[in-house]
Amino acid sequence: MNEERTVKLGLHIADFTYPSGPKGLADDLTRIAVAAEEAGLTRVSVMDHVFQIGPVGPIENDMLEAYTTLGYLAARTERVELLAWVTAVSYRDPGLLAKMVTTLDVLSKGRAMLGIGAAWNEEESRGLGLFFPSTKERFERLEETLQICLQMWSAEEGPYRGEHYTLERTMNVPQSLQRPHPPILIGGGGEKKTLRMVARYADACNLFDGPDLPHKLDVLRRHCDDLGRDYAEIEKTVMGGALAQDPKTAVAHLEELATLGIQEYHGLVPNVSEIEPLRVLGTEVVPAVAAL
Repeated sequence: MNEERTVKLGLHIADFTYPSGPKGLADDLTRIAVAAEEAGLTRVSVMDHVFQIGPVGPIENDMLEAYTTLGYLAARTERVELLAWVTAVSYRDPGLLAKMVTTLDVLSKGRAMLGIGAAWNEEESRGLGLFFPSTKERFERLEETLQICLQMWSAEEGPYRGEHYTLERTMNVPQSLQRPHPPILIGGGGEKKTLRMVARYADACNLFDGPDLPHKLDVLRRHCDDLGRDYAEIEKTVMGGALAQDPKTAVAHLEELATLGIQEYHGLVPNVSEIEPLRVLGTEVVPAVAAL
């Protein structure tokens, strides 16, 4: 007998340039997030960028700051989990980041996630004067940030002293509603550093949809074995373009991914501000992948 698997779907909002322009952006975002929730999608994310990125559109296109946007969406939705996909580790000091995610969790009534990665966009960082050290240092700071967030979400209020960060008191009041902490998702498929950090610290990984996906999952499993972590504890999520395909093709592909153990598929929806594409997902894709 085949094992029954379920696949959740999530909406990634990366394009904020809509026909109504900046004056209508708040209303457009409300309609999009509410429609995604009504369609049965389980997560809504936004990019943590300050310039638009090339694969989505010209860098001069509209871009909103991630955590301000998530706070707004928390007040407009009731069920979807909310996160930045993914937070650039070098853009915010970790103590403040933990406080921001905690605030989002409290005000969303327990729906926040910490999506985080080592950051990559040097152009926007230099453009706005954001801190952007070497790749090696960003990964070191990523690990320290994860340690700090976990300490702040614990009962430990003592100091933290790392190579890059020093916190004299890791007090965090109020605490997150989700205990022991909001779920942590680490984005990226780097085999030596990123996936090992997933095995050590994260509740979820995020990998790109592609032919090397089975290999990346095998690497993660080996890291889990090395560290004594239960591979099954980690939610396997994928970012890709399947939600832009016609429903039949999308469902067939999601079924293939489910056999690999993928539990959530996250992606952009073309023309999302028109809302109808979300309704199609809700009627033709979500029910089909709920129990493949």
